[in-house]
Amino acid sequence: MEDYKREFIDFMVESNVLKFGEFTLKSGRKSPFFMNAGAYVTGYQLKKLGEFYARAIHDNFGTDFDVLFGPAYKGIPLSVVTAVAFHDLYGKEVKYCSDRKEAKDHGADKGNLLGYQLADGDRVVMVEDVTTSGKSIDETYPKVMAAADVEVKGLIVSLNRMEVGKGGKVTAQQEIQEKYGFPVASIVSMEEVVEALDGSLITPELHAAIDEYYAQYGVK
Repeated sequence: MEDYKREFIDFMVESNVLKFGEFTLKSGRKSPFFMNAGAYVTGYQLKKLGEFYARAIHDNFGTDFDVLFGPAYKGIPLSVVTAVAFHDLYGKEVKYCSDRKEAKDHGADKGNLLGYQLADGDRVVMVEDVTTSGKSIDETYPKVMAAADVEVKGLIVSLNRMEVGKGGKVTAQQEIQEKYGFPVASIVSMEEVVEALDGSLITPELHAAIDEYYAQYGVK
């Protein structure tokens, strides 16, 4: 496992973003782990978060893109801090763009987009916190494609929960890849989290609970 991946796992735990216990997800599933990217609130945390995203994007998609698109709301700060980090780490200027929940009908920046206004030919990398069902991308992808004739190079999320998607056969990330035709990558996967924390934060009892969860909600 790359060093920055292990550092990111420790960072999620230290920031109280990744927690273990008993949680009820929006889907109704009872999960032994929970991730809340909204817990990144300090300047230091946001700076580090952008750096982790930038490294993962560089590893998975390279530098051949122009825009970072972050779906509202959590994707807005993600796209901003990642654009800053990409400039600092790789010397490449990329723009940030997000969608608005409600279109703005006044001022000089009317429309559905916040930040950079997409243009024909732009190459876009989308940034999300976590993908469980793909619902967010289903809502925002049409907005991106309606704004201009762009090429989506891929989607990056911080944690791949590795859960079965809506179709019941492959993971949610794989469903997105198959549906939209662009690759989906993550900074880390739950498999890597368990590997890194097994025997320390993840006790034998917790490990058993995670195994049971994936026996029910993982890909068969």
